[in-house]
Amino acid sequence: MDYPLQNRRLLFVTFLTILAFCGLAYRLVDLQAFQHEDLRKKAQANTIRTFFWEPRRGDVRDIKGNLMATSRQVKTVCVDPTLICNTNVGNHQAEVARALAPLLDLQESELLKQLQIQYLTNQSGQLVPDRYVILKRKVKVEDWEKVRARINDLSFGTDEKTVPKRLRPYYRALRQRSVFAEDAQLREYPNGRQAAHVIGYVGVEERKANKGWVIETSGKDGLELTLNGSLTGVRGWRVTEQNEHKQELVVYREQDVNPRPGLTVVSTLDLGLQNIVETALEEGMQKYSPLSASAIAVRPRTGEIAALAVLPNYDPNDPSKYDPEWRRNRVITDLNEPGSTFKVVAVTGALNEHVVNPSTVFDCENGKFFYAGRLLHDTHPYGELTVEQVITKSSNIGAAKIALLLGQERFRSYITNFGFGYQTGLPLPGERQGTVHPLAAWNKLSITRVAMGQEVAVTPLQMAMMMSAIANGGRLMRPMLVNRLEDEEGRVVAQYQPQAIRTVCTPATARMMIEALKTVVTTNGTARKARLANYTAAGKTGTAQKSAGKEGYSGQHFSSFIGFFPADNAELCVAIFLDNPHPIYFGGETAAPVFKAIAERAGNYLNIKPEFIAVESLENSPHASAREAAVVATD
Repeated sequence: MDYPLQNRRLLFVTFLTILAFCGLAYRLVDLQAFQHEDLRKKAQANTIRTFFWEPRRGDVRDIKGNLMATSRQVKTVCVDPTLICNTNVGNHQAEVARALAPLLDLQESELLKQLQIQYLTNQSGQLVPDRYVILKRKVKVEDWEKVRARINDLSFGTDEKTVPKRLRPYYRALRQRSVFAEDAQLREYPNGRQAAHVIGYVGVEERKANKGWVIETSGKDGLELTLNGSLTGVRGWRVTEQNEHKQELVVYREQDVNPRPGLTVVSTLDLGLQNIVETALEEGMQKYSPLSASAIAVRPRTGEIAALAVLPNYDPNDPSKYDPEWRRNRVITDLNEPGSTFKVVAVTGALNEHVVNPSTVFDCENGKFFYAGRLLHDTHPYGELTVEQVITKSSNIGAAKIALLLGQERFRSYITNFGFGYQTGLPLPGERQGTVHPLAAWNKLSITRVAMGQEVAVTPLQMAMMMSAIANGGRLMRPMLVNRLEDEEGRVVAQYQPQAIRTVCTPATARMMIEALKTVVTTNGTARKARLANYTAAGKTGTAQKSAGKEGYSGQHFSSFIGFFPADNAELCVAIFLDNPHPIYFGGETAAPVFKAIAERAGNYLNIKPEFIAVESLENSPHASAREAAVVATD
């Protein structure tokens, strides 16, 4: 027997065995010591899941509690194509597409494309099948229940009882997990287009979070955008462990934080008044065919915006269907020369500086005034007019001479004190500050042109707040659009108060201006069609030529009327703006009747006590004296 050969073989086997054990030991040390952290993370990635819950977005309500925007629960229907097309169960994509297409209101061919397996590149650079495909968002809960029931009813070509035991989990996964849904919320605007430019709209976007992707609803315009932080709330999350069947192991749940709903925004709008304004504005659109129309209703004493409307408008439930121009809030974004409504600034400044009084007389040169080598016209030839009559008749020449007497330094200071050239601070996106040129850019003619509303660019909101300041005794208020914020229990979290920006003129000056503005809405004024049946109104017309840039002025007009009532104790200031009405374009003929329609309906809606009662039998009398007599005092 060859013992040395046997010993060599035994030693060789022993050496291999020791070498194998050493390799195994090294591998164990490598896995347990050197790769422990990486392997732990990979294991957690396969079993630990983080779920995020979007909080319910807060409501938007009007001052009376009526819903303007709200959220309700819906589902996002998703699919795992790898479970529908699997070597163990076969390809059932066509069967699923045929079953779900009518329930999801989708084309069967389009749905079949979505069910095809697509591949993604993961963080390790490997191609892996996409197991998360969104079929449709914003599916009603009841419609999702129909989808789930339909999938459960599908036989997929076999009876589970006849399937071998090893294949039953695959068929069970096909029925239970191939089509699934995630919680989402649908933002709804129950009033459709009403107040769309104030409320705004939302969009849905996917965002990377610390431990995954989250779907968020965020504001894109209006209050939805500017108060997005308050409306959104705080996201909830859960960190938990799942088994191989994606079932949660509750005992290993590490974190579970419920979402906190967003706050409710209570705006200063009154939907009843908003409806009145929008209805009258729509009537004006149909009658005068402007390119666009805007209206603002302000409570002068507080600066609260009670109604704000822009036409054409859009439905925030589906804003993508509308021209982007229709979504623009022209009240704060569009700049125009104001025209004759701006004469209020020059006259107020002159009265407040005691340069003139309401009875001061100016020669209006029979409609032709040469100054600095240029001719300034009036619409009608006037001779001597008092300051009050300059407002009544809207004399360009009278306003120019008043501004010259005031002087350009003081005149410009009143322009800026009224808020022109600055944003008003209204909590809506896109507000522009307008254009008020520095004195260094003024030429000799500028003071006469600015006095009649040229060479300045303003927003409709700025003009409305200027007139509201006159109605409020000379105090310029910051426009308010939000009254308060409430939590889900209705508790007030933040209450906003009216803010006075500055006193532009004395109450005595404001009183003189109100008396002058009353005359505009009489048989002798430019806004006869703004006269109210039961209230004394005050206001000013404006008919401005639209600028054509360096080419001067176009043939189009920007017409307006801004008024308030009751004149001596104003409850509401209403501003109407029409962009190029035709064939009639004068503000007194187009914007003033819209004001009248709004004011008379609003007075009744707001229960404002009538100052007098019109005698119907004399209302249509052609004689001015008869119309003046057609009132009976109620006090």
